Amino acid sequence: YGGSFENRTRLLLEVVRGIRQVWPHNKPLFVRISSTDWVEGGWTIEDTVELGKILLNAGVDLVDCSSAGNDTRQNIALEPGFQVQFAARVRNDVPGMLSGAVGLITTSAQARDVLEEDKADVLFIGREFLRNPSFVYKTAHELGINVKWNNQYERGRLKTKYSFV
Repeated sequence: YGGSFENRTRLLLEVVRGIRQVWPHNKPLFVRISSTDWVEGGWTIEDTVELGKILLNAGVDLVDCSSAGNDTRQNIALEPGFQVQFAARVRNDVPGMLSGAVGLITTSAQARDVLEEDKADVLFIGREFLRNPSFVYKTAHELGINVKWNNQYERGRLKTKYSFV
């Protein structure tokens, strides 16, 4: 394990193939990967695209495109949506593979734009939900989308022309 592309992907492929033997094909299988190492000579988005093609053939339905945390030499310019580019590449360059975007997605407009511009099929917004557990309700309100509120939260819903359900 390690070294060549084939060796670096071997463990993941062994795990995916083992899971696919027991996981029903009518249920989705997601894989989260680090799309780049952010260092010279390390894993690249091109490697991720090639791995995405192999994962698709192995029965993976969606690649969750994260990055970083693998090398102390990394120098990452953190900005809103800095990892969305990786999900867009997988979505566009691996026909049939769904992609998930992460990486400082913190606003309603940003989330909407990623999806409407076909940069990803789904968003994984972990940290913003930790900071704001009502992010879905806030986003729906800001974008004028009607959503059903949980019964126990209904009394806290803002009463505007957009929030009647």
